[in-house]
Amino acid sequence: MSLAQHHEQYVTLKSGDRFYYAEHGVGNTDTIVLIVGLGLQLVYWPNALIERLVSSGFRVICFDNRDAGRSVRSDTPHPSLLQQLRGRSPKGAYGLERMAEDTAQLLEALNISSAHIAGMSMGGMIAQTLASLHPEKVISMTSIFSTTGNRRVGQPSYSTLWRMARAKAPMNEKDAVKNYQAMMTHIGDVAAKGAVNQWHQYARLAWQRNGGKSDAKAMFRQIGAIMKSGDRTPMLQNVKAPTLVIHGDVDHMVHPSGGVATARAISGAKHQVLRGLRHQIDTVQSHRIADSILAHIHLNANK
Repeated sequence: MSLAQHHEQYVTLKSGDRFYYAEHGVGNTDTIVLIVGLGLQLVYWPNALIERLVSSGFRVICFDNRDAGRSVRSDTPHPSLLQQLRGRSPKGAYGLERMAEDTAQLLEALNISSAHIAGMSMGGMIAQTLASLHPEKVISMTSIFSTTGNRRVGQPSYSTLWRMARAKAPMNEKDAVKNYQAMMTHIGDVAAKGAVNQWHQYARLAWQRNGGKSDAKAMFRQIGAIMKSGDRTPMLQNVKAPTLVIHGDVDHMVHPSGGVATARAISGAKHQVLRGLRHQIDTVQSHRIADSILAHIHLNANK
């Protein structure tokens, strides 16, 4: 199992912010945009997932969200640990709406009028927000192990929260790999073929792309964005794009109730539970998820 190889580029949005992205399947007509989750970088995506989408005739765009990877760092305040525990974002923090606007502006900068949008975890929240605020840019939407922001659903397990609270910022690449493996051993599937190798590969790349340092404040700002946007259930009722909600039945990071709530909030959404799917996209899950996305796109294209 391996991560995709990317030819990274950057673009300056009309906001003036610089974002890094990569594209695969150049020359293909229709575009699928992949949005990563909390603290993750564009190098997260497995090669198997991207290859499956590209071989089906799609151009695939993936990018670093603001406050992740090589993209812009915000100058807004980040929530303290106490504010995170209370679920309160600080005054001046940005919300998921800002991150959805980033995505909309990225599409414009790349001369993409509309695309199929797929997001995982926090990326699913961004995709949902984009589909609500910029419906003209979203042909179809796939929300993968994500949730609505309602604090009664989709919450991490207590064991996950405990591990997150005890995590220490890595001091070097070795620590970064160790920390990532420890968390993924809990929320991912250590038995999946090649999983540990993929975790190590990603953690090393992420550390290097982040300039060889930890940037907890940047991830905290993303956490603040989730908290500031709060319960987006009323907003999701505005989503008109054909929607597929994918969730696993053993997710310790985003409880499966988050997927149920998302599908209920969006009119006509299809809810697909993948048995054995944890909060991880490995080679096996790449094929399952890619096939689900493609089937969703083709089904709605034929309507």
